[in-house]
Formats: sequence, C-alpha cells, structure tokens
Amino acid sequence: MGIGRREFLQLLAIASAGGMAISQKNVLAAQHGASDQLYDLPTFGNVSFMHFTDCHAQLMPIYYREPNVNLGLGEASGRPPHLVGDTLLKQFGFKPGTAQAHAFTYLNYDAAARTFGKVGGFAHLATLIKKVRAHRPHAVLLDGGDTWQGSATALWTQGQDMVGACKMLGVNAMSSHWEFTLGAKRVQEIIENDLKGHISFVAQNIKTADFGDAVFEPYMLREMNGVPVAIIGQAFPYTPIANPKHMMPDWSFGIQDDNMQKMVDEVRAKGAQVVVVLSHNGMDVDLKMAARVTGIDAILGGHTHDGVPAPVIVKNRIGQTLVTNAGSNGKFLAVLDFDVRHGKVQDFRYKLMPVFSNLLPADTEMQAYIDTVRAPYKNKLEEKLAVSEGLLYRRGNFNGPWDQLILDALMTVKGAEIALSPGFRWGTTILPGQAITREDLMDQVAITYPATTLTNMTGETIKTVLEDVCDNLFNPDPYYQQGGDMVRVGGLTYTCTPAAKSGDRISNMMLSGKLIDAKKSYKVAGWASVGDNVTGEPIWEVVETYLKSHKTVKKIKPNMPQLIGIEGNPGLAA
Repeated sequence: MGIGRREFLQLLAIASAGGMAISQKNVLAAQHGASDQLYDLPTFGNVSFMHFTDCHAQLMPIYYREPNVNLGLGEASGRPPHLVGDTLLKQFGFKPGTAQAHAFTYLNYDAAARTFGKVGGFAHLATLIKKVRAHRPHAVLLDGGDTWQGSATALWTQGQDMVGACKMLGVNAMSSHWEFTLGAKRVQEIIENDLKGHISFVAQNIKTADFGDAVFEPYMLREMNGVPVAIIGQAFPYTPIANPKHMMPDWSFGIQDDNMQKMVDEVRAKGAQVVVVLSHNGMDVDLKMAARVTGIDAILGGHTHDGVPAPVIVKNRIGQTLVTNAGSNGKFLAVLDFDVRHGKVQDFRYKLMPVFSNLLPADTEMQAYIDTVRAPYKNKLEEKLAVSEGLLYRRGNFNGPWDQLILDALMTVKGAEIALSPGFRWGTTILPGQAITREDLMDQVAITYPATTLTNMTGETIKTVLEDVCDNLFNPDPYYQQGGDMVRVGGLTYTCTPAAKSGDRISNMMLSGKLIDAKKSYKVAGWASVGDNVTGEPIWEVVETYLKSHKTVKKIKPNMPQLIGIEGNPGLAA
C-alpha cells in the first residue's frame, strides 16, 4: 500500500534515538587493578541515585560503538554531548587506549573491542547495582525509558521479558518513550499487573487529549536517610510525531515547562529537599529546560544515547541544575551522590561507570532469569544469516554500515532506485568476521510497525523529506529537535550544510551522476511508517532475504553526504 507525503514525512521524522568469541578470555579482567579503577566508588553524602537509560531491551552483553559524528552547532558546539574521539578524551581527562577511552569513544574500535570484550548485559549490570547498594542501601534505582523495545525477545513477548528483568534489578521509578509503541492498552496493562507496588511509572507531561488530565503519576516522593526527595518524570515529548500516534491516540505529550515548574514547586511545598527529573528529552533539550525551570537539583537524562562522563552545570535565575546523560544499551550505570544538609544540597559526586562483562561476574539469579525467558527463542535467535567482513555499527549523525546494509537490502529486494531509513540511534555492533544472527538483525529493526513500502516520490518531495529531518537534527532551538539522527539515504547522494537555515540545508541531490529532477518521480523504498494501515513485508524479512542471498557481507562504505561549513567542529572526526 502506498503512503502519502504527510505520512512519509512523519515516517522519516522519526528522531528516536539514541557475539563474537574473544580469543583472549577476560583480557580486561587480567589487567591489574582494572576493576578497582573503574568501580571504586567511595561513599559520599546521604542521598544517592543510580541511573541507567535507553537499554533498548538488551539483556545480554553486546558490542556498541560510540559515534564519530555528533555535531553541535551554535551554542552547542564544543559542549557535551557534542564531543567525539580525542576531543572527548581531552575534555574529561581519559588516557588513550584505556578502558574508559574505549567505553566513551569510537577510537580503534575493532581492536579495542576484542581486547576489552562486550559491555552491558543485565546479569552484569545487576552485579554492579548490588555492589553499589552494598555501600548505599538507601540508593534509588532509576530507569530512563526505552527499556521494553529494541530486541527480538522484547518484541515477541510484548516487553514482558524486560519488565521481569527490571523488577529483579530493583528499579524504583522509570520514564518512557518507545514503551508506547506497544500501544496504550499494553502499557497500562503492564503498569497495572506488573509495576504496581514495585516501579513508579512517572510522566508529568502526558495528559489526556480531551480534558488535559494527568494520565500517569507525575512524580514519586520518598525519604533517604531522613531526607525527603522527589523524582519527577518527563517522557519523550514528541512521541506521537516520532512514532505512530494511533498507538496512543488519546494522549498528548510535549515539553510543558510551565507544568514542570508547577510540579517542582508542588514537591518543594510538600517538603522535598532534593528534586531530580528523570527525563527522556534528549540532552540538548534538558540543558535548555535546566536554564528555564528553577528548583531542579539534577536532570538524569536519556533519549540521545550520549555517554557523558560528568554533569554539565547549568545556571538559572535562582540556582543551578546538574544535567547528565547515561548512554545506552545497558552499557553504563550512573551514580549521583548528594550531600544534603540544612534542607538543601551542599555538594555532589557523580560517576558514570561502563559495564564491562569481563570485569563484572554475571549475577546468578538474573542470569537464570535471562536464560529462562530466552530459552523458547534460542534456536531462532542464534540462526546464522551471513558473515560480515567489516565492522557494522549504526550510531552517527548521517549514516553507518548497519544502516547502509538495510538501505542496500531495501533497494535490492524492493526494486527501488532510492531507499530511506529512519535515523534510529539504537542497534548493536558487529565486529569484522562475526556471524550475523537473526538476533543481531532484530537488534536493528525490532519495532511494532515494521512494514516496508515502495512509493513514487518526486524530487521535490524527496528534498522536502530530507530538509524536514535535517531541521529536526540541527534546528538552533533544542525544543524543535527530536533527538534522532539524519534519515539514512541509499542510492541518492547529496550535500548538507547543517548551519544553514531551514529549507536550505540540502543541495546537489544526485542519482547515478545526474541531478535529481524536482518534477520527476522516483521509486523510493522505506520502512517504519507512522501512518495508519500501512502494509508490506516486515523489514526483517527484507533484510534476511538479502543476507541469505549474499551469505558474506563485504566491507561497507556508508553513503555519506558532503558536509559544508563544519570544518574543525569537535563533534566531527574521520
């Protein structure tokens, strides 16, 4: 079924963010003092928060390459999170070649990944959380959302595998985004049947579309060591635009600074001496919110998948707010300690710890749970579809080899001249020589609206699509950014000027060496439409067909635009 221009624009405006055997077993763990260096966390203060976000349903350890392109423009240039590679290392004082350098950057990724091993995995994350709790029994564990989506098993169980895992972790409160792509009914079912009495699902910015009533609890109140604290939830504000609105038709979202200020004032009036926002805005949005809304001690953020080692301190008219972002894919655990005396925060300590599976033994209880929930799907998950000769990764502002593979599959299998794929930030990494299993494929495409399409589009419409998504990424006002990356483009080459004004960023669009004709129609393949009643083969079937026909995936060079005006930008590396 074809889709209209509006739906296709919505499809492409999706701005959501965001195993190979190691020959030397436990190489990282063998390095003297490695564990102590990474996980030594002296106790401090009397109020503590643990935070992970955007795990995207990755129960098992994975490889995940950080971006080499994460552009910041204007005020955002040179400011976290828009630092990559050596620039990031210098900013935060990490030495090249270390475990921290590998965790926070793309540098020498293939070799470093083989040395340091996989990251994340809920069994290893559980071990680290228990280690922190042993010295901070009062600590609250916060989940920033994008938890119930991103893997095959989460899709096939409608998020149930992740719900059980989070309860076992001891999550106290969570925010949300991709959770809503399970549909409003399923979300409310999980909250009622699984989370009630265990995990607070908080979102101050979700209201009924008719009367503006709160849909979920806006915040959670509790005491730590006699100190009253509040955790206010902020769901992804553009959920009904970035994802199909028909999945949550009766709810409105948005940033809602005024209501956030009202909630902060309300919990302060109830005695809260510490106020933390559990946000899924994206870091640039959080930085702006911190400057506008007063009385927030810290924003623990997610959505944009930025692993930022230290908070950014934002001044506002009555004080300051710490703004953080804790990466993605279960790769990091953040710990924020406050020293609260005389009714207010006096000082803080923050550490963002990479979860290296070679350094942290698997928690036996969590591992048993993971093995059990995965067992019915084991054979299907482990089926080998092809072998990759090169490194496959997704994250980056414009394209990545995994995205290019999806584009190539769409053009080949659908018979298209051009392919467009959403700039999702989730998706794990494959090392050279590693088999691509069905699980690896599903890590890139496991969504509840997977239909592929083949549409005739004019050159004018294609440009409008690219301009729209580019504006979502590079609009100078963070409140107009949706936090994803640029739509991935196959077949078509183009030039991009990120700092240009809206409508003027895309130029020199060419197909087979010829300029695109604004009036001519082209066959364009895509997937993940947010429109209603879209039909077509699921994206995983299209890519699986392509992989099985090739068996070996040659090294892939992503189709990148020519960039103008960003020379020397610290968010750009080769």
